[in-house]
Amino acid sequence: MGKLDGKKVAILVADGFEQVEMTKPREALEEAGAETQIVSPKSGQIQGMHHADKGDKFHVDIALDEARPEEFDALMIPGGLMNPDQLRSSPEALEFTRHFFKEHKPVAAICHGPWVLIDAGVLRGRTLTSWPAIKTDVKNAGANWVDEEVVVDNGLVTSRKPDDIPAFNKKVIEEFCEGKHASQVQFAGAGRERQKGIVS
Repeated sequence: MGKLDGKKVAILVADGFEQVEMTKPREALEEAGAETQIVSPKSGQIQGMHHADKGDKFHVDIALDEARPEEFDALMIPGGLMNPDQLRSSPEALEFTRHFFKEHKPVAAICHGPWVLIDAGVLRGRTLTSWPAIKTDVKNAGANWVDEEVVVDNGLVTSRKPDDIPAFNKKVIEEFCEGKHASQVQFAGAGRERQKGIVS
């Protein structure tokens, strides 16, 4: 039996995600026994990226407007530049994300993924890392940014870049196995929601 048998993990992504930041953690989660589902603002397929080059396309398991966050035990948000920029522009994606913090469920985000958490308004008082270019955004959201390969803060797991994935995966499995974190900082309330449309 795996550590995550019976756990259901939502992978929240849009077009333009950094492929390895989705596929490698997903493989690790499934090897540990978790069921993963790709949740996206669009149905059909989404486009992965290898930095600036197009990667593979992946099947969306459930469209965001049909997804029920209460059915999931944990949330993972990969990086890439275009992916989180679309998600943070989607009120539905932000509300989906807030559920996991309101219910003290574990959340993992890597690279530019924490951008979504900034706009969801859930980072005040938290300690995390991210792609260094968004460090100022993280700090402006009231969080403490640190330059480490993986940071764990009461169920919130963050990493900086693809090179950090082995350490990220290890901590993600540990925190997702632990489940709800009663000591998680209280939900900080609604964040800034940009009103521009989702890029298709």
